[in-house]
Amino acid sequence: MRSREAYLAARVLNALLREDYGRLSARVGRSRSGVGLTLADGRLVRLATGAPFQDFVVAPGQQLGLEQVLETLAELADPQDAAGVAAFFEECVAALAALELHDAHLPDVLARKPSYESLAAFADHPVYPTSRARQGLSEADLLAYAPEFAPSFELRWAAVPRRMLEPGSALGLPADVRTWEPGSALALPADVRTRELPDGEVLFPVHPLTVGEVRGIDGVRVLEEARVTVRPTLSMRTVEIDARTHLKLPLPTSTLGLRNRRSIKAGTLRDGARAELLLRALADSDVLIADEQSHAHAGHEYLAWMVRRLPAGKVVPVAALAIPGVLAELGDVLPAYLRLLLRWNVRLFVEYGVALEAHQQNLSLVFTGEGMKLLVKDNDGLLASPARLAAAGVAVPEFGDPRMLTDDPHALADVFVTITLHLAAAAIAFGALPHARAAALLRDTLAEALNGYGDDPMARLLRARTLDAARLTGKSMVTAGTLVAKERTGAADVNKFYGTSGPNYLRRA
Repeated sequence: MRSREAYLAARVLNALLREDYGRLSARVGRSRSGVGLTLADGRLVRLATGAPFQDFVVAPGQQLGLEQVLETLAELADPQDAAGVAAFFEECVAALAALELHDAHLPDVLARKPSYESLAAFADHPVYPTSRARQGLSEADLLAYAPEFAPSFELRWAAVPRRMLEPGSALGLPADVRTWEPGSALALPADVRTRELPDGEVLFPVHPLTVGEVRGIDGVRVLEEARVTVRPTLSMRTVEIDARTHLKLPLPTSTLGLRNRRSIKAGTLRDGARAELLLRALADSDVLIADEQSHAHAGHEYLAWMVRRLPAGKVVPVAALAIPGVLAELGDVLPAYLRLLLRWNVRLFVEYGVALEAHQQNLSLVFTGEGMKLLVKDNDGLLASPARLAAAGVAVPEFGDPRMLTDDPHALADVFVTITLHLAAAAIAFGALPHARAAALLRDTLAEALNGYGDDPMARLLRARTLDAARLTGKSMVTAGTLVAKERTGAADVNKFYGTSGPNYLRRA
């Protein structure tokens, strides 16, 4: 059996067991030889303790086949989920192909000395099993555009009628991004350099993978010449123009679930810019907020762009800390990172009722001569309490998406636990340290951040939901992302669908 297939099959089975899809946990039994799970073909798979995120996982050394696991999924699935199950089958096939493709090309990628963004893409998502799958993209597409292959490519461009621009859109890319100079890597298409666009049109950058979608939009002209060499960042739909300038563009694919489209809906860039201004007002001195104020949207999910400006210094995505060797290269930064992360996020939660959807891919460490700071980007998934902000004398942002506002403290705590604690903190700590040391470091660091707030009601709530909780809440990512339709889950946001729990790794043994 292929080693990558066994690896993926175990991750898929672990996810289904963690989310207890189709009451899979009912197939778990104990015997003299330990704990096991019975598959559809009658095989008993040995299980082991699944800390940090779940009670049990497939034990090391179990040689599972992907077909065995998917047959079990099909057997226990609700008939109403047939379409979602079929889509998840395709996800698994795409993820396996992508894993094997990366293995085959890894020596060549490493020879090119990949950036931290590319290195971070080497790591699979801590809990979503088929994170390598990008629906609808071929192997050639992945090699040409996916960050784990460290490619570079040229952007395409489109002339868009100005009347299509959404309110708040910039009329063009910032001058330092679009200005052409002889010999510059930022050369725009020749037909744009040599003449002005016709009256009433504005220039939009287009990812090469999205050209086919843009060609079908009425009134839009795709220019034939490709210019401006870029490299994909960890998120793939965001590309790097230079070390301090990124460009976010829509892509015609999904990641982390069929329903997690990588297109850009109208209003999200505007909401992200408003969230950025809120966080700038609330940031600690050692927290940096990426500049994401320059953006445009033309009323179509594939016609949008956002320029992200990064601060000076060496920028390392937090996700890259999971790659062997990166932490060693950076020195003993893990305790300092966790203190910085948890101190600020606890302050946001307790004082302002703000919870960030800033996971390991949306956070970076910035190293300068002045030390290390935390960088936060992509804030359109933030959750904030209007009542808590108002009580603190902070103006409530006028978000277009009502899902970004809530006065429910438990909804805020759900985001804190599943994003800040699980993904930004625990996934990194447990990946770098032995279990007992990681648990102690997380527990002590979070307790230190909460201690300064005494009996504040929000601090007591957060302590109850973390340090003192019998179990920690989790997200049912596969269930909401692909397997079960939103009409059946009732999830207003598939990225904020809960319903699973795991052991509390913060509690003392």
